[in-house]
Amino acid sequence: MAMQGFSQRWKDFPDYIIGVTREIWEHRGVGTLNHTYASDIPVRSPMGIQRGNQQVIASTMATINEFPDRELFGEDVIWCGTPETHLLSSHRLITTATHTRDGQFGPATGKRFTVRVIADCAAKNDIIDDEWLVRDYGGIVRQLGMEPKSYAQGLIDIEGGPENAPVPYLPENDIEGPYNGTGNDNEWGTRYADTLTAIMAKEFHIIPDRYDRAICTEYAGGESGLSWGAVDGFWVGLRSSFPNAEFKIRHTIGMDGDMLPPRAAVRWSLDGLHEGWGTFGEPTGARVHVFGMCHAEYGPFLNADTQQPATIRRETALYDEIAIWKQILMQAG
Repeated sequence: MAMQGFSQRWKDFPDYIIGVTREIWEHRGVGTLNHTYASDIPVRSPMGIQRGNQQVIASTMATINEFPDRELFGEDVIWCGTPETHLLSSHRLITTATHTRDGQFGPATGKRFTVRVIADCAAKNDIIDDEWLVRDYGGIVRQLGMEPKSYAQGLIDIEGGPENAPVPYLPENDIEGPYNGTGNDNEWGTRYADTLTAIMAKEFHIIPDRYDRAICTEYAGGESGLSWGAVDGFWVGLRSSFPNAEFKIRHTIGMDGDMLPPRAAVRWSLDGLHEGWGTFGEPTGARVHVFGMCHAEYGPFLNADTQQPATIRRETALYDEIAIWKQILMQAG
């Protein structure tokens, strides 16, 4: 279908998002960011906020220099909206690269990484003007032979210590952008948001009902998993570290059709104190904001005693371990 205000070379919105990503990263068209990204775009990630396409261009070039063979494989684009108002894509990617040159991750190691990224991009009139992004920073660090906590401490040291290091993303420091939607009301998005809300309410017993026994998972830290134990381990580990933190659904999209199973994209947050033993070790009492993004796919197979009409067959759930450790360590001094 033609999209009002967009170049006719794109057959639809997913084609636009995947095509622009390929042009920038793999075709080395970094300069296209001058016109594909708005000059004042806010790009939010767990590590902080970049403002404007020139900051995006600089960081993109640094990454390409350090990882010259980096590839980005688009797994899915879950989207909502209209060209006349705003389109919002939740783009899930597999990214892989070799650490060929010195850079942000230290001296070149020659090691390869493969991790997931989810990017929510708002677009109108052929321009991306708002973005939320979670890459599996901890997964990269682990695969390059480092450990997330010590890597985060090294970043703080390089940046001049806790008093001077840039603070990771906090909602009170957010920049308002042109997109203010919350997604759509499709049943699959609603269903997935309800599942995450129940899990964060510590109702972990729902996992065998809501997830297929053969669920395949991709989680923060570069962790691939299978079945209910993987789901339980990931979500219990996170919630246990921040047992009383406030969970909020920030954006929800559901979709069906397009030759794919019913699926959902949810952006969420967890805001509170590091006061429990869990994925992030000994409690410190630090205030932490977890910036999370998830995708899920549904399938028809039911468990014998479930009342659910469909179950989750695939789940990708990302947060940034480095940003979380950085918040904990900066407050620990």
